[in-house]
Amino acid sequence: MTNTTTLPQVLRFTDPGLREQLEALPEGTALIGIGTDGTAIAIDVDHAPHILICTGTGGGSTTILRTLTAQFLHQGAHALVLDGPLVAHLWTKDLPTVTHRGSVAGIHDALVGLAAELQRRLHLDGDLDDAPRLMVVLDRADDTMRHLARYWETFRQKDDPKKSPAITALEDVLHAGRQARIHVLYNGRATAGSLAPAAREQFATVILARVSAGTWQRLAPIAGPAPKSSAHPGRAHVVQDDTTHPTQLLLMTDAEAADWLTATAAGKS
Repeated sequence: MTNTTTLPQVLRFTDPGLREQLEALPEGTALIGIGTDGTAIAIDVDHAPHILICTGTGGGSTTILRTLTAQFLHQGAHALVLDGPLVAHLWTKDLPTVTHRGSVAGIHDALVGLAAELQRRLHLDGDLDDAPRLMVVLDRADDTMRHLARYWETFRQKDDPKKSPAITALEDVLHAGRQARIHVLYNGRATAGSLAPAAREQFATVILARVSAGTWQRLAPIAGPAPKSSAHPGRAHVVQDDTTHPTQLLLMTDAEAADWLTATAAGKS
């Protein structure tokens, strides 16, 4: 196993030259962190359209969502932020290219609307030049899926489908989002009670930190046995193309993300 002691001790947005490196990345590519040999561990959503993030307590899942979402927004993407905790992503609320929803009803309606947007984009038949990339960001996603299922049961009629249309919409995006330039960043375990197995298989990049061996085997079975977790802040394992990369994650605060994007919108980036 690669020696994780060769990882950087910390990787911050304020490190000299790092902001410039982020701004030089190609559209659709975001830095996750730095690997053991000093190389960038990044995600290209045109190649691997959806990202699953699963961490134990203190693993930094909300920070990972923030740093990735901020990079895509900087590149001109729009975001639908489904903030189950209500306060985890308030840094996005004043950004003009972000739709922020926190209540179960609001998240339900946003996902139902997303289904229509997916179909609209698919009917463009690849002519998406005027359609910005759309990031669907779900924090505490498994809890949100359970709340959506219960919410649907409160007003589902006899002839309505049993499954919540909001959950169906998310699963449809996981299957067809690449063609529509819609990408899901899902913070959770994507258990059988939240997403159908075929939908869970659409996460080509999996970021894991401080998870149990059982969770590792469920989410990254082809990557082999679970490596040793680290309590060091910002340490994670990124699984891409069945390869595991020990990684020091990029850390960006709420204020840094909001200020960067406000400067971007003002043309000062």
